[in-house]
Amino acid sequence: MNQDDIKNPDELPDLGRRKFLNTAALVGLSGAGLSVGLSACKKKDEAGTAGTAAAPAAHGEVAEFGKYEVPPGQLDEYYSFSSGGHSGEVRIYGIPSGRELKRIPVFNMDCLVGWGVTNESKAILGTKPNGTPKYTTGDTHHVHQTYKDGTYDGKYMFVNDKIHSRLARVRMDTMECDKILELPNVQGFHGTFTDKRDPVNPDINYTTRVFCGSEFSVPLPNDGRDVNDPSKYKSLFTCVDSESMEPRWQVFIDGNCDLVASSYDGKLAATNQYNTEMGIHYEDMMAAEMDACLFFNVARIEEAVKAGKFTTIAGSKVPVVDGTKAANTDPKTALTCYVPIPKNPHGVNISPDGKYYACSGKLSPTASVIEHALVLKWFDGELANPRDAVVGEPEIGLGPLHTGFDNKGNAYTTLFLDSQIVKWNVEAAIKAFKGDKNVKVVLDRVDVHYQPGHGFTSMGETRESDGKYFISDNKFSKDRFLPVGPLHAETAQLIDISGDKMKLVADHSVYSEPHDSIIVRRDIIKTRQIYNLDDFPHAVKDPKDSGVFRNGKKVTVKLISQAPAFSLREFTVKKGDEVTVILTNHDKVEDLTHAFAVPKYDINFIVNPQETKSVTFIADKPGVYWCYCTNFCHALHLEMRSRMIVEP
Repeated sequence: MNQDDIKNPDELPDLGRRKFLNTAALVGLSGAGLSVGLSACKKKDEAGTAGTAAAPAAHGEVAEFGKYEVPPGQLDEYYSFSSGGHSGEVRIYGIPSGRELKRIPVFNMDCLVGWGVTNESKAILGTKPNGTPKYTTGDTHHVHQTYKDGTYDGKYMFVNDKIHSRLARVRMDTMECDKILELPNVQGFHGTFTDKRDPVNPDINYTTRVFCGSEFSVPLPNDGRDVNDPSKYKSLFTCVDSESMEPRWQVFIDGNCDLVASSYDGKLAATNQYNTEMGIHYEDMMAAEMDACLFFNVARIEEAVKAGKFTTIAGSKVPVVDGTKAANTDPKTALTCYVPIPKNPHGVNISPDGKYYACSGKLSPTASVIEHALVLKWFDGELANPRDAVVGEPEIGLGPLHTGFDNKGNAYTTLFLDSQIVKWNVEAAIKAFKGDKNVKVVLDRVDVHYQPGHGFTSMGETRESDGKYFISDNKFSKDRFLPVGPLHAETAQLIDISGDKMKLVADHSVYSEPHDSIIVRRDIIKTRQIYNLDDFPHAVKDPKDSGVFRNGKKVTVKLISQAPAFSLREFTVKKGDEVTVILTNHDKVEDLTHAFAVPKYDINFIVNPQETKSVTFIADKPGVYWCYCTNFCHALHLEMRSRMIVEP
């Protein structure tokens, strides 16, 4: 039956995949020998029968699609800033349209803008002695912006690189990377989050720190001595200054960091920890029934550093304090607090009111609700057991991962194994934990296609969470889009959460493999439309300054681009010269970008209006090389060229 032949939605074939998926999940999990509370898939809850929910709605059942369309000439309500996974980039989408607006090269080479080609980008990426980039791969996972008064301020965005343990900063006015730091002493830098307020000075109500959780334990120093001695393997949590982009301090910890969160009062940073066993092999990481959500007392750590109560690791000057569980048994002096959580938790998120953290057990069907005030009470010695900070732990489904929040006290958690988003009420979960059997915790479920990883609500990581949209980033999308070969597009499914029931309203295809995202109101983001010549020390400000300038074998070529011509019709260098081309775009019209490509020399980069960039290369091939503009800019775009003549 073709969809075009269907006249009545009741005639639709059964698109449900509950039976198949749950059977596969049971077989897979039982084969791994994991205890994950599989009885949850048979247990009824208030919203229906888990494991037998309807397939994604189709045709008129989905929603009034026109409500979510963005007509030609209209702007989206939100920006979505998303990591690009192992592409090494950051992506920007409009929401609700799902239009891809920009890809920001960060840890990857990009021949469109010349990232990794220009001297300016190489200085940010870091280079080897021969001038080539130090790394050409990256793995971005989590993106978070800076805050003021508990909401985004539109200044910076930070993103991690898991492969090479780098933190990058993106300027939001230009949406370009401006600094990259390689974290010392760690591998597998995964979770990251900015702080929202200073823990000591209440007047500093904006971001000054970036918290970074490393996932892999390594011998320290990692010089080959102790590779087979598990007792020498260490995990570290790092704090970076958001302005200088230099490490402030690091903390020895137990376990592997996944996600990171920060409190609204600035007092605590948090990370969910799996492998608190500190195992090296897979089976050693699965022994404990409880792992942890780990909290850092930021003020105490910085006091310890100030007092000199730290060590350093060979090859690094970064102060390191001891935050292991064994060294922090006295709450009144402890730097860290380990709150037990079942099992192998994956994700920690703070509610918009700042009261609660949701930390889900990936191998447990539960989400743990941790009260912020009770964690602080433990640090004050007023709470005997860190586990008592857990005030709710509802069973919500199989494979809970990440949680977003609306503005009505509800949480939305991705269920990886159930391929669902589940809506549940935080206060109801707390009441149920206290013994109220009549309270309704789970309010709704919606199927997604398939295996959701990260999920996030509009403005949900701020005090201004608005409860309008939820996006589910799904890891599998077979049969959802036109086939494009073995590597499939993935899906970002848009869900309307403004009503009592969630509505799946759109499928947005995304290139593999996004991880985390944030949805930001468009009024918060204020971008520049053109650059300022004065921002570039080497700008060629006057056409008269164009020319070829020789200093021995080093040659500088200064050029201006202004539609439809370069300021030099040709320029001559000699074989073996080290040539630096400096190009300034003198056009002042928004969106009038030029580019400069040199055939056979592997050079291509763009210059936006009033911007300056440069490249350096060895002129090792005699002959004529037509340098041309690769960015369509004018009716005479094809004629916009200059001749590079390389003399033997």
